[in-house]
Amino acid sequence: MLKILDIYILKRFMGTFLFSIALMLSIFIVFDISEKLQDFIAEKVPLKEIILEHYLNFIPYYGNLFSPLFTFISVILFTSRMASRTEFVAMLSSGTSFTRILRPYMIGAAIITFGSLFLNHFIIPRANKVRIAFEDRYINNGYSTEERNIHKQIAPGTFLYLESYDNRVNTGYRISLEKVVNNRQTYMLKAETMKWDSIKSLWMLSDFFERTLVEADTITGGLTKPFYKETHKFGASRPLKIDFSPKDMWRFESKIEVMPYFELKEYIAKERMKGSSRIEFFEVEMYKRTAFPFATFILTIIGVSIASRKIRGGVGLHIAAGLVLSMAYILFMHISTTFATSGMMSPIIAVWIPNLIFAPVAFYLYKNAQQ
Repeated sequence: MLKILDIYILKRFMGTFLFSIALMLSIFIVFDISEKLQDFIAEKVPLKEIILEHYLNFIPYYGNLFSPLFTFISVILFTSRMASRTEFVAMLSSGTSFTRILRPYMIGAAIITFGSLFLNHFIIPRANKVRIAFEDRYINNGYSTEERNIHKQIAPGTFLYLESYDNRVNTGYRISLEKVVNNRQTYMLKAETMKWDSIKSLWMLSDFFERTLVEADTITGGLTKPFYKETHKFGASRPLKIDFSPKDMWRFESKIEVMPYFELKEYIAKERMKGSSRIEFFEVEMYKRTAFPFATFILTIIGVSIASRKIRGGVGLHIAAGLVLSMAYILFMHISTTFATSGMMSPIIAVWIPNLIFAPVAFYLYKNAQQ
């Protein structure tokens, strides 16, 4: 049950957090509008689309992305003000322990953390899909892939080659599909084009050539030896259903950002089966969506422990110390994820390393905080 102290601190915590995040997002939006205004006017983008498709999805994405840091800054701000008014001295003098004072901070951190987890895994990926589509349509002048000579392993022993691909019409040109068993090519399919049929969810080939190698047994001198015969087939068109669709040709960053948790997990399993070399990028994204929100707890403890002391320099010194720690955390996150994506470290270990490093720092500051 929440006490008066809990309600008092929690209201200040959440109020400062919401105010600071609203202020920073307002600044982000002003800069974003100034940067994209010329594109909006040139493309004659309807105001309704700008608001509903871009900024309605822009706000939760950037707000959630920086929520641990906003939490940290919020804790520093209102805790420093409380310390400057000797409120902590009064609470501690009345017999309230620092651990007890920390409880409403942890409740506030829990609300932000679990809200961020839900947004990260389920809401923001869907919002990103709309936001990125809007930016590709109006800002990026219609995204088009520049990839050529594309090689994909779409299943164990099954390889797809495309000379080029046009994502605007979902069409691949001069394609080749091969199946290999025991280092022997057992099937080959070539076509001039492959166009996606969104209604039937399959590809339609044009001007195709199909070659199949069939193994049969033959008896020679009492011994059974394998005998192979080929069948050939030509045609103007035919359907093709394979584990490959236009979404596999999306921009790499788009594929990462638009998948909710279960879809991303399923996609990673498929990519692992195909032998993809980019699994680490997707695993880093999946684990980071969980690890980064939990930094809210660590940064909250650090913020309270630093800002609860009344020191010469006041809020300014506390904010400076907070910004240094924030930058250090971000630096560690970038370094560790780089190790993961380069294959030098397990993705799950890499994304949790900043938390594992800063958790002892938080514990040390907590133990040495004003008691």
